[in-house]
Amino acid sequence: MFLRVVIATFLLSAAAMAAGSRPVCPGPAAFGTARCHSHVTTDKKGNPNASAAPSGYGPVQFQTAYSLPSGTAGSTPTIAIVDAYDDPNIESDLAVYSSQYGLPSCTTANGCFKKVNQTGGASYPRKDAGWSLEISLDVEIAHAVCPNCKILLVEAASNSFANLLAAEDYAVAHATVVSNSWGGGESSSETSNDSHFNHPNHPITFSSGDSGYGVEYPAASQYVTAVGGTTLTLNSNNSYKSETVWSGAGSGCSAYEPKPTWQVDAGCVRRTVADVAADADPNTGAAVYDSVRYQGRSGWFQVGGTSLASPIIASVYALAGNAANTTDGSYPYAHTSGLHDVTSGSNGSCSGSYLCTGKVGYDGPTGNGTPNNTAAF
Repeated sequence: MFLRVVIATFLLSAAAMAAGSRPVCPGPAAFGTARCHSHVTTDKKGNPNASAAPSGYGPVQFQTAYSLPSGTAGSTPTIAIVDAYDDPNIESDLAVYSSQYGLPSCTTANGCFKKVNQTGGASYPRKDAGWSLEISLDVEIAHAVCPNCKILLVEAASNSFANLLAAEDYAVAHATVVSNSWGGGESSSETSNDSHFNHPNHPITFSSGDSGYGVEYPAASQYVTAVGGTTLTLNSNNSYKSETVWSGAGSGCSAYEPKPTWQVDAGCVRRTVADVAADADPNTGAAVYDSVRYQGRSGWFQVGGTSLASPIIASVYALAGNAANTTDGSYPYAHTSGLHDVTSGSNGSCSGSYLCTGKVGYDGPTGNGTPNNTAAF
């Protein structure tokens, strides 16, 4: 019996080592720039996995696990996606994704999809393979979770904060909800940029980061919904089984942002990250189709990171149809009955504090929890 347990443990450990992941936008962001927050699964040599068939969760898994409706009632919200650089193949890749999963067509021709540069024009920035995979993740997941929503992709000229914030301004002016899957380190000047996010009745989601315990900006802004990450496990019928904190999710106390009036945890004098969460572990990540040849590979990738969680939450806001009643990230705090409370797992070392450990009620890595229908949004 003991030998069987040892063998089983060894096999599980070997499988865990084989099922690695790597950041899609590697390296820390230089001052004044942002990196994307996606992770792609890799083979034993550290190369990104790419295949001819999907691997990972798709629309049915996310909709079923989080008890979401398949569409919106009476309106057609627009979800804006803000990213850096150009993905020249995004519309055709979205068509492949939609066909694979039987989703409604979402094209420029039928008015569902639109791609613009940071000022709303059609002169796009240069291509970047890493950000293209990020764009594929963001756009395809928004369509997966809210198939009837319109999608506006706003491409910043580069990953500088100056360009990304210009893209943000255009996105907020032309969409119902805005999803952002990027960020960088905090700085003493960050609050001067908060005006770009101060738009009541326009939910703006930001991924919390993918380097574990620690805070990034703009997720730290008092005016956004900061989205942490989980490992999502499903039952055989795709229903919700459990979630734990994903080890890569960002969380903690902001060094500069004031604490919003609706956030009352006692462990941070200033803003605490995050507010809510969704699936982010690349090993329970999403199937994403991308043909731009990331690291020399194209096809179906399995991608996670809080870059996955942000468009999920943005799409749930859109499904809820409640944007006019939302202010910054406050709404989930008053509607926790519509969330799964994530009570286990950790993203780092903070002496067992709720700031890095899943706890009953509010905690840093997952905030108030993950969607259990649209009632919290």
